[in-house]
Amino acid sequence: MTAAAAAETRVDAVLFDYGGVLTAPMRNSIEAWIAEEGIEPESFTATLKAWLGRDAEAGSPIHRLETGELPEAEFDAVFAAALRTRTGAPVDPDGVLRRMFARIQEDPAMWRLAADLRAAGVPVAIVSNSWGGGNLYPRERLAALFAPVIISEEVGLRKPDPAIFRLALERLGVRPERAAFIDDATPNVDGAAALGIHAIHHIDAGTTRAALRGLVPALAETPIHL
Repeated sequence: MTAAAAAETRVDAVLFDYGGVLTAPMRNSIEAWIAEEGIEPESFTATLKAWLGRDAEAGSPIHRLETGELPEAEFDAVFAAALRTRTGAPVDPDGVLRRMFARIQEDPAMWRLAADLRAAGVPVAIVSNSWGGGNLYPRERLAALFAPVIISEEVGLRKPDPAIFRLALERLGVRPERAAFIDDATPNVDGAAALGIHAIHHIDAGTTRAALRGLVPALAETPIHL
């Protein structure tokens, strides 16, 4: 990066969520799982709202799963019991969470965006709420591009808790106003923005790249990495 470009850059690091940002929308995999296993969509939506919605009680099963307090197998049992199927048959709890996310696919355009930021001289990091599947992340690939890689269950903190953002900023040595954060979940975006971080609500790769170009002028308008 040239000295002039560095002077214009408004951020010194960019934090990425993983699921729904570096991957295609999570709903694609979830909807396929619902159809395949005959889950009643209403029971899934109601469970998700009760455990993860804005009005969810602190310490819900998802909250405890994300912070590593509730083992995946125990969550699977509680989750399966909360769901209903169209036939009335019980949901198999063994590996239900992994089955739900089995069809998740990476979004190549967002991985290219992260690589292009690195090429522009801006470090990139991961701040992700894990649904008990810490070993489902492409660890080697993430480590080759992102640092630090902060997974909620491994640090005992979850978004939008300000503490997880502060941990990432501390490890990067960056002030909030000199960082950007990308997430597809509005509460997480709002949580980061409340700290003074430049928060971007991710919809698609094109609009996210355009938003970041306002913060990192050296970022290519179109992807430069294949």
